[in-house]
Amino acid sequence: MFDSLSGKLTAAFDRFRGRGALDPADVAEALREIRLALLDADVALPVVKDFIARVRDRAGGAEVMDSVTPGQQVIKIVNDSLIAALGGAGAVPLNLNATPPVVILMAGLQGSGKTTTSGKLALRLTQKSRKKVLLASLDTQRPAAQEQLAQLATRAGVPSLPVIPGQTPLDIARRALDVGRREVYDVVILDTAGRLSIDQTLMAEVKAIRDETHPAETLLVVDAMTGQDAVNTARAFNEALGVTGIVLTRMDGDARGGAALSMRAITGAPIKFTGSGEKLDALDEFHPERVASRILGLGDVVGLVEKAAETLDQEEAEALAAKMAKGKFDLDDYRKQLNQISKMGSLSSIVGMLPGMGQFKDQLGRANLDASLLKRQVAIISSMTRAERATPDLLKASRKKRIAAGSGTTVQEVNKLLKNFDDISDMMKRMQKLGQKGLMRHGLSALMPGRFGGPKP
Repeated sequence: MFDSLSGKLTAAFDRFRGRGALDPADVAEALREIRLALLDADVALPVVKDFIARVRDRAGGAEVMDSVTPGQQVIKIVNDSLIAALGGAGAVPLNLNATPPVVILMAGLQGSGKTTTSGKLALRLTQKSRKKVLLASLDTQRPAAQEQLAQLATRAGVPSLPVIPGQTPLDIARRALDVGRREVYDVVILDTAGRLSIDQTLMAEVKAIRDETHPAETLLVVDAMTGQDAVNTARAFNEALGVTGIVLTRMDGDARGGAALSMRAITGAPIKFTGSGEKLDALDEFHPERVASRILGLGDVVGLVEKAAETLDQEEAEALAAKMAKGKFDLDDYRKQLNQISKMGSLSSIVGMLPGMGQFKDQLGRANLDASLLKRQVAIISSMTRAERATPDLLKASRKKRIAAGSGTTVQEVNKLLKNFDDISDMMKRMQKLGQKGLMRHGLSALMPGRFGGPKP
């Protein structure tokens, strides 16, 4: 997400990062590069013009020119402007302050991920907000759409409205509200039909449902990868319905980010969630300040901590950390570590949340370190005997062949895993040798000699 824009903005800032003084020509050149980066990222032209004007007004003043660190001050101004363009500091929560059942109306074009997002939202409200949720499909146009939502509801562990053939979308909406009242549901999510393009029939249908159900939230689901088309879709739906929030899907595939940067300015509606992938738990609150920080290569440590808290087993992590601190680390521990990491998502997404690690994220992407690789490594370790996991020195050629055959991998992959394990074991030994004071004095480079600039052993 935002990889292209992040790289170009970082390159624009590198020319004056750390310099003791800037002149107007420096600022003008940086603004030109920022403008080109935003346009290349498919940000809407009016948004680009407003953004550049806002940065120019502040960057040309005493705030920068009289600053001790003018380069860093310009970066701060751009960061503040990005936050403003994305909607301001802080996530905008769902409005659930209404008489139950609270109605959430899901709208959008066909193929935007609307039905999947409905299932994700139901799971989130059930698990994180402890709400009793009913899912209802109002899509009578697309074949098997109602069955698809029913299957998603089963996966999410929430009920869905039974299908009655022949009912119109308005009839289904009325029945969903009736069931919601009688069976005391907190939230009713209405998944409306989409079309391949915006048309009057679609808008009239969604308007009629909105007027009948009086939703507390009208969420527009748009595919971030469609760029300017996503912005045009949002504008049309907002003019017709008055959407209260936007959900951007396929954010993991949107390297440019223009849709996210344009949405708030074009529609006035906040981005409330972003979705990535098909997993039902892959729906995240949208925090403008965190997104701005990641665009500028400053990371998202808060988001990383939250993700870790949600996915990691605390007791297991503490026990593993204690063993690592003592320098006792075997292949069973390595397998547990790999399982913990895989729960948090791809390695590249995790690295992207660390400050100043954008370049290593690119390296990980080129190395193809995806979830499937983690699964293969876990399979290799699982094919070993308990003695082999405890004492890797036992693994000679014949044993490696057996392990490769048992895990469906190759001997080369077994050797690569053992090399990774040896590297981590060596790092643990160096950590134990350095101690806390040594780590604070030398930093992480002391743990990775010869790899990221540290001394050779």
